[in-house]
Amino acid sequence: QVQLVESGGGLVQAGGSLRLSCAASGRTFSRYAMGWFRQAPGKEREFVAALSWSGGNTLYADSVKGRFTCSGDNAKNTRFLQMNSLKPEDTAVYYCAARAVYSGSSGATFTSRNEYGYWGQGTQVTVSS
Repeated sequence: QVQLVESGGGLVQAGGSLRLSCAASGRTFSRYAMGWFRQAPGKEREFVAALSWSGGNTLYADSVKGRFTCSGDNAKNTRFLQMNSLKPEDTAVYYCAARAVYSGSSGATFTSRNEYGYWGQGTQVTVSS
């Protein structure tokens, strides 16, 4: 079992920045790919960003491209989502998710919720106008 714990959410004014962290513990896989999703009130959970295990590949939703950056520290089993130029429409609960990848897939990224087996509890991000 892998536990994921997000932190770093909060209230910020439009144009501001936040950095979310996702720490993995428990039975950590030798390799795992990471995803970030968000869910606003009354809306479905949507893909935000993905990071391969190797760290060499990233993928972003069009709505956040150029503003958000995901990265990772494998030694600390931690992943980050740097969010700049935040907008009120970025307000949501943000979730990190992880899935194991095996030899040959270290560069793979995943965008579907169904492709992830482990989820954090979520952290609230609120952007005021």
